[in-house]
Amino acid sequence: MSQHSKFQIPNSKFLIFGVVALVILPACRRKAVAAPPVATPSVTLNRSKAPLGSPIDITYRFVVATDAKLAEDYRVMVHVVDSDDQMMFTFDHNPPVPTSQWKPGQTIEYTRTEFLPVYPYVGDASIDIGLYSIATQQRAALAGQDRGQRAYRVARLQLQPQTENLFTVFKDGWHPAETTDQTTKVEWQWTKKTATLAFRNPKKDATLFLDLDNPGGAFNEPQQVKVVLGGETLDTFTVMPKQPATLHKIPLKADRLGSGEMVELQIEVDKTFVPALMPAANNKDSRELGVRVFHAFVQPNA
Repeated sequence: MSQHSKFQIPNSKFLIFGVVALVILPACRRKAVAAPPVATPSVTLNRSKAPLGSPIDITYRFVVATDAKLAEDYRVMVHVVDSDDQMMFTFDHNPPVPTSQWKPGQTIEYTRTEFLPVYPYVGDASIDIGLYSIATQQRAALAGQDRGQRAYRVARLQLQPQTENLFTVFKDGWHPAETTDQTTKVEWQWTKKTATLAFRNPKKDATLFLDLDNPGGAFNEPQQVKVVLGGETLDTFTVMPKQPATLHKIPLKADRLGSGEMVELQIEVDKTFVPALMPAANNKDSRELGVRVFHAFVQPNA
């Protein structure tokens, strides 16, 4: 072998590989650079344990980064996942202040009351949050524990059986429950002129959560709704047609609940309608309808 053999030109395949590697490496490094977070999210729950079907207050907090640039309105992604990180249900929503109006360094905070769906799972759950573009579905980078695909773990919750809720009966004046189709989790019941809700006496102060609307259509008149307990009016409010459902939180004082094992209250509507009798309805529904109730729930105060 020549004394110069160790300085021979390497095989061309290795040269090509080396050149490609040098080209790819900087490109990979460029892709690995993470986008700067636009905000730091956090969530506070008003209770760490909650039965399925019950309401829970969720306070959302976004601390906007000092260099944040949010040129469009993002939607807040809220996924509730089980102990295996499988998504069970969502509370996605638009924040009260559109993200295009968020200012660098600003803190956005608000509270929403959500009803936990009656889902076939009890045990430990987690809440993941994110921001996604309505136009492209792309998620913005946030600061926090990224569980993958820019979903950030912000809270934990223990889901309890529905039987932990206060026993409640929809008595006279309610139509059967309805949903829009087989896949939706949204359910409601129409009242008649007067609907009676009976529940086990908690023997302490409680709150009635009443979530209702009137979707309008052929009937477009405002309705006055009264909540009556033992002949005494607890609350009165107006339901406007074609407006989003409104959640009313009505205090129930222990001394008004009496000493009996069960309590009954009435939801009274001043105007009802029969779709089949409405000239412009083109509807064969012959039921007397009052208001559409999504949730009528009594929760003892902590």
